[in-house]
Amino acid sequence: MRAAETALIEYEIAVETFRVEVENFSRLHEQRLGPLYGRIEELDVLIAEAVAARTGDPEDLRRAQEARASFLPMPAVEELYQGWMDSAGLPPEAVAMLTGQRVRPPERVRPGERARRLYRDLVRSAHPDLVQDDAERERREEFLTRVNKAYADGDEEALAGLAEEWAAGPPDPGEREAARSEELYARLEWLARRKELLAEAAAELEEGAIGSMLRLAHDDPDGLLEEIAEQLRGRIAEKEARLAELVGEAGQAGQVGQAGRWERPGRAG
Repeated sequence: MRAAETALIEYEIAVETFRVEVENFSRLHEQRLGPLYGRIEELDVLIAEAVAARTGDPEDLRRAQEARASFLPMPAVEELYQGWMDSAGLPPEAVAMLTGQRVRPPERVRPGERARRLYRDLVRSAHPDLVQDDAERERREEFLTRVNKAYADGDEEALAGLAEEWAAGPPDPGEREAARSEELYARLEWLARRKELLAEAAAELEEGAIGSMLRLAHDDPDGLLEEIAEQLRGRIAEKEARLAELVGEAGQAGQVGQAGRWERPGRAG
């Protein structure tokens, strides 16, 4: 029984740490790469309009109009309210309370090694499934809620403080007398079902877009973000060069046209 409980706890730790990484990667992806994607979309609109202005072709004009219509940047509610309210009308502190997310985005996808070690040790020693007493289970559940939050925040100092708190806490209650075989069987069935639920949660995380990206960059997820950002900056540079070329050609064409209009009266005279 204890071996099955320990195996389940290890699996639960793996699922929870991966969930934190998926959430952090998603938030950092939006924070760091969102503006780059927005700039690419803006440049596509400007290029389409420059092409239409140069050619005058009805099809180019139509494409430019469609591009502009699909790109209508508006000030975010966060900007209008100087960051103290989000698009749902809630201040960031309220959003954090309702969703469990931090007010500020994480600094990195994966918490540091010390934070990961402290987290694993705390969950292994304080997990509620290791005891049967209801009061002790409740105490452990409340404690692990704080542990999970500190880990999601990547807060090594908070985790270290929790480790000290756990070490100084009341000793674990003594082992209960051996349960009857029926109770053991029911416990094993519950453990098996819990593992199935964790497996479903893990599969859902892994099959998502963010989870798939994390699997490709398991050793360095923050490096993957920077790699994508570098690729996007390269695309932006290419599109800005193309736009500058189109604008330059349009300017030269305008100068030639003005010169031609200026010379024609002289030739007529």
